[in-house]
Amino acid sequence: MSDLSHSRPDIAGHPDVAEMRERYARVAGGRQAVAVDGLILLTGLYTAISPWVVHFHAQPDITVNNLIVGITMTVIGLGLSLAGEKLLRLSWTVAAMGVWMIISPWVVTVGHSASAGIIWNNCWIGGVAFALGLAAMAMARSAGSGTATK
Repeated sequence: MSDLSHSRPDIAGHPDVAEMRERYARVAGGRQAVAVDGLILLTGLYTAISPWVVHFHAQPDITVNNLIVGITMTVIGLGLSLAGEKLLRLSWTVAAMGVWMIISPWVVTVGHSASAGIIWNNCWIGGVAFALGLAAMAMARSAGSGTATK
C-alpha cells in the first residue's frame, strides 16, 4: 500500500524562527509588558462596570457602549497577558478604543445630552486606555525592530 500520510514541512530549524521567538520573548516576558497588559485588562473591566459604578446605567445607549468596549478591551488585555506574542500587533486597537471612549459621550448620546459624570468617566477611561495602547504599541515596535536591521 502507498503511504498517504502528508508530512508538514518543519520550519523549526529555520534561522529566523529562533530570532523571532527571542524577540517576542524579550518583550512579552518583561515586567513592563506584564504591567501594561494587566492594566489594559483592569481598564477594560472598569469600563464594562462603569455604568453601575458612576450610576448612569439608566441610559441604555451609553451603558451598552461601555459594556461592549469594556468586554472587548478585557478580552484583548487577557489575550495580551496569556498569549502576548500572538496578539502583540493587535495592541493598537486599545489606543483606538481609548479615542472612541473620549468621543463616545457626545456621539452615542447625541439625542440627549450626556451628564457630567458620563463625560468625566469616559474621558478618563479613554485617556488611560489611549496611553496604555501607546505603551503597548511602543513595546510591539521595539520587539519588531530589535534585530531586524541586520
